[in-house]
Amino acid sequence: MAAIEQPNSQNLHEATFQKLRSLLVEGKIAPGSKLNERELAESLNVSRTPIREAIRRLAADGLVELITNRGAIAVQLSLEDVIHTFDVIADLEGFSGELAANNISNTALSELEALQYEMMASYARRDLSSYYKLNLHIHHLINQAANNPVLSRLFTQVNARIEALRFRSNQDGVKWEKAVEEHQEMLAALKARDAARMRKIMIQHVQNKRDVVVQLLKSEAAIKDVETSKL
Repeated sequence: MAAIEQPNSQNLHEATFQKLRSLLVEGKIAPGSKLNERELAESLNVSRTPIREAIRRLAADGLVELITNRGAIAVQLSLEDVIHTFDVIADLEGFSGELAANNISNTALSELEALQYEMMASYARRDLSSYYKLNLHIHHLINQAANNPVLSRLFTQVNARIEALRFRSNQDGVKWEKAVEEHQEMLAALKARDAARMRKIMIQHVQNKRDVVVQLLKSEAAIKDVETSKL
């Protein structure tokens, strides 16, 4: 685990938060794992104070659960929770896309197009970490372009629960390629100011990710059951 360079106090706290967030989203801290403050502080070369603050923020974002007598645990959703959350996000992103197509400014559209080129470059390098961060930024900008603060807050809160799963959904090469194609379709729909098309693309995009994640989780559960039966 790479240590964090020592910037000023405010930047250090933010850098620590972003680093822990990435570790959770990218599965380097596995779901259900306990976040040990001392070990994390040592591995990131920071004191325990920014670690504690980061954990509190991650709990507020829904990536960590604070459990009495157990401490901070990386959130672990049941299959049912995953399906329900993706279904909610599909509707939120569909509505967000529809509003964005009607309200997006030329400046925001140009920014999205630039991010899309960066994301495509990450995809060409098969740099999943960079790709996902740009992907998430694109989704947040579309959400912001909807110009509905209540929708933005709700999207951020609910989406945090499944960020790690959305990241993993791109680890299948064929499915990743499909997701990239869908992002191209999103940009085209926004340029055309086609709200109905944008809503449809966004909903399908999230539903496709849901299906990939559900298949992945079921496969992992089946493997675990087989391994358990051999004990």
